[in-house]
Amino acid sequence: MVHVDSRMALKTVHRSRDLLAAGDIKERDPRYTRFVGMMKVLLPAVAALVLGLVLVWPQIVGRDERFRVSFSNINAKDVDTLSMVNARYFGTDTNNQPFSVTADMANEASRGAKAVELESPKADIMTHDGQWLALSADNGLYSQPSSTLDLLGNVNLFHDKGYEIHTTSAQADLKMGSASGDDPVRGQGPFGALTAEGFRLYDKGSRIVFTGKSHLVLDPKAGMPKR
Repeated sequence: MVHVDSRMALKTVHRSRDLLAAGDIKERDPRYTRFVGMMKVLLPAVAALVLGLVLVWPQIVGRDERFRVSFSNINAKDVDTLSMVNARYFGTDTNNQPFSVTADMANEASRGAKAVELESPKADIMTHDGQWLALSADNGLYSQPSSTLDLLGNVNLFHDKGYEIHTTSAQADLKMGSASGDDPVRGQGPFGALTAEGFRLYDKGSRIVFTGKSHLVLDPKAGMPKR
């Protein structure tokens, strides 16, 4: 025979009724229903937002670094004149042959001027037969209206035919394809090596005249003469 404690059974019945009543209250309470519905929408949205930030944040940080702008002290001269890094100028000569002038830095000579001061200028001129003439120097002054280039410091002139001229200053007319200089000159080429007190270059190097006291060594294997 099995004996059942009536008091314990009564407590169990009351506890079951309380749990059922609490469940009924939650099911019938509209605020609880709205809260559960809101959580079902809000939690996935928050999770999606966090995931999106994790994916997008590195791109936002990288973009910020690429486009960061810093400010420094600028004097009045820098404000009044324009500057350009890796400057390039293009044009054509009287025979419609192209030429170009490039420089590491170009600074407007004066406000509104058509002349620019160049750092490490280089000029390239094409001839009608496809050959080239190149000039370079430490500094230069380029006039855009006249297409003239004044070169100063370590002036070098190279021609596709194999000769080169070195001096300290020169002036080039890019439209006419001419150049000249009155400082001491050192040169070499297939003809040999020479020194002179100046030079005149015509027709993009088809004719060169060396001025002043000149010394020429007619030796195809001659190197650059010493000063």
